[in-house]
Amino acid sequence: MGSFLSSLFGEGSDGKNASTSSETPAIIAFHSSERWQLHFNGCKDSTQLLVIDFAASWCGPCKFMEPAVQEMANKFSDVQFAKIDVDELSDVAQEFNVQAMPTFVLMKQGKELDRVVGARKDELEKKIVKYRGRT
Repeated sequence: MGSFLSSLFGEGSDGKNASTSSETPAIIAFHSSERWQLHFNGCKDSTQLLVIDFAASWCGPCKFMEPAVQEMANKFSDVQFAKIDVDELSDVAQEFNVQAMPTFVLMKQGKELDRVVGARKDELEKKIVKYRGRT
């Protein structure tokens, strides 16, 4: 659904758009607060698990987690993955009360179910498995 929204809305007036990572189309990277808000609002009616990866380009633990998150996005095709750069979209990071990177927020129907703070790959995967089938 995320790639559908991206293709539907295309490029914004600010010249930036929601794009998928070149390595893993299962992860949607957002570069505009408006695009993120449209996507997030669209997810509020869905029972699909949404994992939001709050990271920063300069963050070592975030870079360490990238391959693991890409692997999970490929493995769990029934889960939606979004990536937010906290420097680029600081308002979104603030809205989710992100205080450390990486922070992974697990949501369904617009409600936070859980979060994982830090480069804790095994814990993130366990929580994805726990919440992905629940309604």
